[in-house]
Amino acid sequence: MMNIHGRKQNLLMFPWLGHGHISPFLELSKKLSNTNLFNIHLCSTPANLESIKKTLGNNSEIRLIDLHLPPLPELPPHLHTTNGLPLYLMPSLKQAFDMASPTFSRILNTLKPDLLIYDLIQPWAAAAAAAIGIPSVVFITTSTTMAATMFHLYLHSSTGVEFPFSSIYFRSYECVHISEILESSANNRKDKDRVMECVDRSSSIVLVKSFKEVEGKYGDYLSLLTGKKVVPVGPLVVDPFLDTKQNSTIQWLDTKATGSTVFVSFGSEYFLSSADIEEIAYGLEMSKVNFIWVLRFPKGERNIRVEEALPLGFLEKVRNRGLVVEGWAPQTKILGHKSVGGFVSHCGWSSVMEAMKFGVPIIAMPMHLDQPVNARLVTEVGVGVEVVREADGRLRREKVAAVVRRVVVSKLGEGVRKKAKKMSGDLRVKGEKEIDGVVEELLQLCGGGGGGGGGDGCGIGGISGGGVEKKKSGGFAIDGVVELLQLCGGSGGGGGDGSGGVVGGGGGSGSFAVESEV
Repeated sequence: MMNIHGRKQNLLMFPWLGHGHISPFLELSKKLSNTNLFNIHLCSTPANLESIKKTLGNNSEIRLIDLHLPPLPELPPHLHTTNGLPLYLMPSLKQAFDMASPTFSRILNTLKPDLLIYDLIQPWAAAAAAAIGIPSVVFITTSTTMAATMFHLYLHSSTGVEFPFSSIYFRSYECVHISEILESSANNRKDKDRVMECVDRSSSIVLVKSFKEVEGKYGDYLSLLTGKKVVPVGPLVVDPFLDTKQNSTIQWLDTKATGSTVFVSFGSEYFLSSADIEEIAYGLEMSKVNFIWVLRFPKGERNIRVEEALPLGFLEKVRNRGLVVEGWAPQTKILGHKSVGGFVSHCGWSSVMEAMKFGVPIIAMPMHLDQPVNARLVTEVGVGVEVVREADGRLRREKVAAVVRRVVVSKLGEGVRKKAKKMSGDLRVKGEKEIDGVVEELLQLCGGGGGGGGGDGCGIGGISGGGVEKKKSGGFAIDGVVELLQLCGGSGGGGGDGSGGVVGGGGGSGSFAVESEV
């Protein structure tokens, strides 16, 4: 692709401090760097950059920039990351991150990049860039489905307008998540306001970690809600990396039959309750299926022994077919192993993308935040089956065992196994198709003023006047917006709540269908 500027463009990547955010920012950085059209700088705290340095090695052209957060008594530098951070310290981390705004402004003034790519939680970063004439683009690292869900709730939670896709809903025990989406706050500011301002300040596009074959209609709806062109960057799955300390895990897998083993992991930022640990343990035991289970505990609680967290005698009972690993395991390496036939997952978006890439069907066990929405999407696409909790939100071991067996060994699971393999094949065929479109969009923004972010309004209070323009070049198929506008009972004209009467399935709680458990 021709560089219209005659030189490499300088990009500054600035993710939130969570691993689920830093990882896709890093993978996007690698892909953009490989085009030889961009010089990439990635900014984060030393606590996060230390692990990044290990994966990049010495030959990477990506430059890492330290962001030093101001000291808080309860938050020493090694906790300037969400990885292993106790939940009660999350507000302090967000506060410290906000307090680092002047430091980040100095970094911007020193680097003077051609473009800033930033995350959904720090609108002050885009404001600082705009103050010195640097265009900026927000990169949404959660699913497009979740982003569309959030914006629908932000705009329509008080209007009763239904979400236009009945396959995405909240179960009765998940209604608390609707309140969390609308009311969660930190440092005296609602997350809702942060997210909306971040998208508002983004130049004419929004980048999403997705691909249109899975989330096309949700990308169309997000574009409708925000007035921005939604540009997918692809799944951005980390290349398999094997720490020499984890060779034993792969060697253990090598002894198991093809497709006979489930991988059990709930991400780096969620810690299971003792009740969940017990039901999952008994469920795995009852399933009679081989498993690798990664158990994590918050930093500061490392004195907890795995044996103490698990039911008495569990490790002895499953010793020939179960391996419990504390802390970390090479997830992509495990998911890509021929012996793995299922993934018991919380449905964090990076984990979903990895399962899709490697063709591993998902046993969905969502916990909080975006995970219930992602689990519904996994089910809709047909690459996973959800373990539905009891009406009070409790897991039941019998259901865990039944879904594990269905997905991995039962004839009833043949369909989901085939769809997972097909998805993997489709992704291989696509290759780097999305990145070409992303590069084209970013080159147009570099040196071009960014086009309208935060200036003429992005339609966050409703669709901007003049309707929705059909977009080309790398974005979702915006033709779908026409159908969405018809569903909404309007033509996309200016003003109002931008909705009309969206028809959805079921009723209740935050304009989403709420399914009661039987």
